[in-house]
Amino acid sequence: MTRTIYVNGCYQPYNNALLHVEDRATLFADAVYEVVEVKAGKLVDQDAHLERLERSLSEIKLVTDFSIKTIPFIIRESIRRNRVKNGYVYIQVSRGSGQRDFIFPSANETPATLIIFARSKNPLKLDEKSKKGIKVITHPDLRWKRPDIKTTGLLASVLARQTAIEQGAEEAWLYNEDKFITEGAASNAWIVTKQNELITHPANQSILKGITREGVIRLTKELDLTYIERPFTIEEANDAKEAFITAATNLVMPVTQIDEKSVYDGKSGPISLKLREIFHEFAQISY
Repeated sequence: MTRTIYVNGCYQPYNNALLHVEDRATLFADAVYEVVEVKAGKLVDQDAHLERLERSLSEIKLVTDFSIKTIPFIIRESIRRNRVKNGYVYIQVSRGSGQRDFIFPSANETPATLIIFARSKNPLKLDEKSKKGIKVITHPDLRWKRPDIKTTGLLASVLARQTAIEQGAEEAWLYNEDKFITEGAASNAWIVTKQNELITHPANQSILKGITREGVIRLTKELDLTYIERPFTIEEANDAKEAFITAATNLVMPVTQIDEKSVYDGKSGPISLKLREIFHEFAQISY
């Protein structure tokens, strides 16, 4: 089956889907994006993702010539055309194409560029990975000072994740100049203390306010767990009872090693696994 990608009003074969050479996403990373999970053909927390997309657009002053309300229809058609049952949908909006200039082009002259594609992902592989857990490394947070905006300017995160992979890990937990963990290169970071308190960094301008992160916060009430938003140090992470990451593409993924230190004796912790098990029961599911 030939995959199709939506680009500016047209569904195109994968190999024919093109951007203008001077699209600002390419020249300046002047674009924002979202990734929405698809489970059993349905969308998980779609409304929250689109609300965050609107916030990102507003924060970078990007005015679109289309309504965000049209995006769900394109998403569903993309899922249908690509026969995605389980996987994700990627949405990207850039400020459009035009002569290279740091100054914003006029929205009338350069309409925004909208890209949407759907891709399958085997959920069984993720479930198997969750039983084993993943290793993370700690890495300096070298990103710009507004990671709360979900932009495509991800080079610092790409380099951190690549460093993790080269060291036999799957994610990098970023730390600031005060040695506090902010978040993962492409995920939110969590620890569970020996008192069963769930700790994660406050949702300020230092991190992305993850949609899956917000889902876990809701779950803490269902499981009668104590949840605290505060920075935590590398030392606290090394001393944690459990640890995990959250992201739309991984849901809740247990962490069993931080740098050279094992977490929960190198096994996936029960709280992390329980949060993963019941996550979709309390998520918003769109048909």
